[in-house]
Amino acid sequence: MVKPQLGDRALFPKLEGVAYLAHAAISPLSAPVCERIRDVTEDYACGGMAGFVRWAPRLAQVRRDLASLVSASPGEITIVANTTQGVIDIAFGLPWRKGDRVVLFDGEFPANVTPWQQAAEEFALELRWLSLDGFHRSVDEGLVALERELERGVRLVAVSAVQYKTGLRMPLAEMAALCHRYGAELFVDAIQALGATPVDVSWGIDYLSSGSHKHLMGAEGTGFLYVAERCAAAMKPRLAGWLGHEDPVAFLVGDEPQLRYDNPLKRGAPALETGTSNVIGLAALGASLELIGELGVPAIHQHVDAYLEALEAGLAARGFRSHRAAAPALRSTILGLTVPADVRLSKLAAALRDRGVIVNTPDGLLRLAPHWPNASDEVPRVLDAVDQSLAELRR
Repeated sequence: MVKPQLGDRALFPKLEGVAYLAHAAISPLSAPVCERIRDVTEDYACGGMAGFVRWAPRLAQVRRDLASLVSASPGEITIVANTTQGVIDIAFGLPWRKGDRVVLFDGEFPANVTPWQQAAEEFALELRWLSLDGFHRSVDEGLVALERELERGVRLVAVSAVQYKTGLRMPLAEMAALCHRYGAELFVDAIQALGATPVDVSWGIDYLSSGSHKHLMGAEGTGFLYVAERCAAAMKPRLAGWLGHEDPVAFLVGDEPQLRYDNPLKRGAPALETGTSNVIGLAALGASLELIGELGVPAIHQHVDAYLEALEAGLAARGFRSHRAAAPALRSTILGLTVPADVRLSKLAAALRDRGVIVNTPDGLLRLAPHWPNASDEVPRVLDAVDQSLAELRR
């Protein structure tokens, strides 16, 4: 079995093109992930329920691996379909009072906005909007603006660990400390960080949600939600399903009838596990977590940072304007750029794709998001593709 190595695409033998720089959208599936998916489907094809019995212990290990990834305990982790589902679960699972304030940031991905808007309408909450501009200029300026809002009384602050457009890495530990000082809680959308940028719930994060198809390099339709044990007692799981009860499957395995509908709900995250999980997706995620665990997230982050450092310098020399944070502590594995004024963004992205460089264009920026398989020797070839594309578009 080939071992994962930073800058080595050997585990992605079918990946096409010169450089895949769209991990902030959907990561390609590695050979071990594809093999794990085949193993699951083969077991289910051969044995049906026997396949479930075989994979149940391995899925429990995935939960433990997810907990380890963010320094949580397995009992604080629940499996959800995607990031948005986790946001919804918390937005509709907190004991709101009329007039409670929720702080959101202008420029966030809608997954971390729409559920709070819906909850505000349902529970008569007040949404307070802050700009991300202060954080782009300096951590202190951003925190001062946040503290000013917290002083007015806030129930919860919702933020992405990494901003999807610019790659700005938010100072979560400092934000959590401020929130707790003023009696607020911190919710984190972590999908643009986990797997490539370190995130640790011991920084004081109260709730965290993430899908698996971006930097965790799993398949779509699988994710997880973290609820801190200290927050569990206050949860009101309004969206609970049958698996949210204590001993939910006891009636399916005993000798005598045991079906009842009055079993109490579990506490915290487990109460929000509504029904049957995506076994195939979880198995795929487990395979990817094993690779990431071998490499280590800090090492991955350092590797990608060096890649982006070289790429950013080359693009700046060609007239691109970088939105990457100057301070290393605020950098993620995403580089967002404004393209030269005489070039249409969509046409440049298409021209790059034609040359085997896969990128994204969220909300008016060129977004480059490499990961651990991207090698540093790709950078000159990416810049060559940029030069060729610019020349073509300017003719």
